[in-house]
Amino acid sequence: MNAGAEYCCRVCGLRHDDPPWGVDGRTPLFELCDCCGVEFGYQDSTPVGAKRFRDAWLTAGAAWYKPAGRPPGWQLEAQLRDLPEAFR
Repeated sequence: MNAGAEYCCRVCGLRHDDPPWGVDGRTPLFELCDCCGVEFGYQDSTPVGAKRFRDAWLTAGAAWYKPAGRPPGWQLEAQLRDLPEAFR
């Protein structure tokens, strides 16, 4: 498992300030990811659901849900490497 994986989105790998699924890994925030737009605790509750959402997001062009949050020099491939192992 990559260090800090609990802080990463299960769909796109974006690192968040707070763990999207809580510190216990079982209490989702039910907020939306700024990058892919997944709702933590809904579409990402299973590896199959997360992959399905990711595939649709990638097929649609991997556009940022909140473009203003996109960091300079953002690289999709690098971010996807931060996906939690069980959700790849």
